[in-house]
Amino acid sequence: MPFRIFCRILGLVLCSTALTVYFASHSIGTVVVTTLACSLLLQLAYFASVLFLVWRSGCVSRASQRAGHLDSCKKVVSEPDLDEVTNKSADLLQRDQMLAISLLLP
Repeated sequence: MPFRIFCRILGLVLCSTALTVYFASHSIGTVVVTTLACSLLLQLAYFASVLFLVWRSGCVSRASQRAGHLDSCKKVVSEPDLDEVTNKSADLLQRDQMLAISLLLP
């Protein structure tokens, strides 16, 4: 969010809070205290959201590192053995021959 839009939204929220409190209480002192409290709460929420975003980006980077590590482990583990490939090829060849013979029989 651009800074200019952020400032406009912040000013709109603070002014609306001030007007609401003034129409409810008709007291300038209460308006000032409430507006300052609202400003403080907005700053705390902003700070908490920044901390959350920093924490989440750290989790994402750690997860991507783990995924990269797991991918390299899968590559090592999932490489087929030459005997397995030969056995599977022989099984497929035998199955295809049996299928061809069964199609020829009435």
